[in-house]
Amino acid sequence: MTRGRPRSFDRQTALRQAMEVFWAKGYEATQLADLTAAIGINPPSFYAAFGSKEALYREAIDLYLSTVGAGSMQALAQDGPVRDAIEAMLLASLDIALASPSAGGCMVSLGMVNCQVQNIPLRAHLRELRHATMLRISERLQQAVAAGELADDADVTRLAQYFATVMQGLSLQAQDGAGRDTLRGIVATAMTVLDG
Repeated sequence: MTRGRPRSFDRQTALRQAMEVFWAKGYEATQLADLTAAIGINPPSFYAAFGSKEALYREAIDLYLSTVGAGSMQALAQDGPVRDAIEAMLLASLDIALASPSAGGCMVSLGMVNCQVQNIPLRAHLRELRHATMLRISERLQQAVAAGELADDADVTRLAQYFATVMQGLSLQAQDGAGRDTLRGIVATAMTVLDG
C-alpha cells in the first residue's frame, strides 16, 4: 500500500479543484469524500497536503478572492466616474455569481450563511471579508465626494451598505435561478440611486 501524495500531485491544481467544490456546495455541505474525489487523493494525502478541511477552505477562499472573485473589486478600483466603477463592480459580481459551478453565487457571500457552532470562526472570517468589501466601496464613494462627483453630504456609509447588499442579493438571486437579463435589470435599477 502506497502512502503519501502521488507523484503527479500538483497542490495549486488541487487547491483550485477544492475551491470549485466549496464554491458549488458551500463549506458545510462539502464532505471530505467530495474533496478527495475532486482532487484525486486519499485522506492521508489530503491531511498531509492541507492539514484540515477548514484550513483548505481558508486557502480556497484566498484563491477565490485572488482569481475568479477578484473582478468586482478590480472594477471598483478603475479610474473614471464613480457611477461607472460601481456599475462595473455590480456587473462583475453578476458574472461571478453566474460563473459558479452550480450558479450558486459568490463564494464569500453564500459559502456559509448559517453554520454549526464549531464553524462560527469560519463564518466570522467570511463576515470580515464582506465587511472589508463594504469598506472598499465606502472609500471609493468618499473619493467621489472629495472629487465633487457626489454631494458633500452624501451618506457614503449608507450607500456602501446598499451596494454591498445588492452584490450579495445578486448572488442569492443567481442561486435561485435568475438569469443574466434579470440580474442586469437589478443592476440597472440599483444604479438609479446614483443618477441625478
